[in-house]
Amino acid sequence: MLGSIISAIVIGAIVGALARLVIPGRQSISIALTLIVGIAAALIGTLIAGAMGFANTGGIDWWEHILQLALAVVGVLLVTQMRPGRTGRADHM
Repeated sequence: MLGSIISAIVIGAIVGALARLVIPGRQSISIALTLIVGIAAALIGTLIAGAMGFANTGGIDWWEHILQLALAVVGVLLVTQMRPGRTGRADHM
C-alpha cells in the first residue's frame, strides 16, 4: 500500500512535468497543482489500464504510462482553462 502511494507520487510528478513540456506555450498553474494533476492522472491511468488488462506486463508498462501522460495533458489543459483571470497578457498597464 505504501509502495503504491509513493509510486503514484513519483510517477505523478514525472507525468505532470512531462505534460507541461508537451503542451506548447506557458501554462499558468503552479508546480503543486501540476503535481496534483499528475498524481490524479497516474492513479486514473493505472485504474483504466488495469480494467483494460495492460497494467502489469513483464517489463515497463509503456501503454499504461502513455495513457497516464495523455490524461495528465488533458488535466493540465483543463486546469489551465478553468483558472479565472489568467489570460497570459499584461493587464496591469
